[in-house]
Amino acid sequence: MTRIAALTLEQAPSGSRAALEGVQKGLGFIPNAFSTLAHAPAALNGYLALAQALGKSSLNAKEREIAALATSEVNGCDYCIAAHSFFATKAGLDAEQIDQARAGSLDAIATLARQITESRGQLSDEQIAVARQAGLGDAKIVELVAQVTLLTLTNYLNNIADTAIDFPPSA
Repeated sequence: MTRIAALTLEQAPSGSRAALEGVQKGLGFIPNAFSTLAHAPAALNGYLALAQALGKSSLNAKEREIAALATSEVNGCDYCIAAHSFFATKAGLDAEQIDQARAGSLDAIATLARQITESRGQLSDEQIAVARQAGLGDAKIVELVAQVTLLTLTNYLNNIADTAIDFPPSA
């Protein structure tokens, strides 16, 4: 049983409705994570603004999903693991790569995302040096921190709310 209910579009505060309508238009449905965030228009709109900005970063869709999977695994968010496994498949990852991303072993993005999440950002000089040696420059590291932060928001909310998993979406 969920602890914070996902709102319908009609139940959502007026400050959340336009954002939810945009999500519905883009995805074809409103995932429960967004319907739960809708309780707080500032949280929903802030999440979506950061997600949109990161969509224009140097992290491509596959890299964003890899980071999402590694972060969500560490944070124990079954909802986000299901959602981002679905989106990772759409971005071109296969089942084995999804498992490796979750474990933080797929590539430098997965490894660093997992390290950032596990250490709550307290990386060692050696971890940063290894990331740089793997080709991650300062901009990509900063964007990855932002991606981990974005996922941590939904991970924590879904864990607290016990959000019902609605991924993969029904046809």
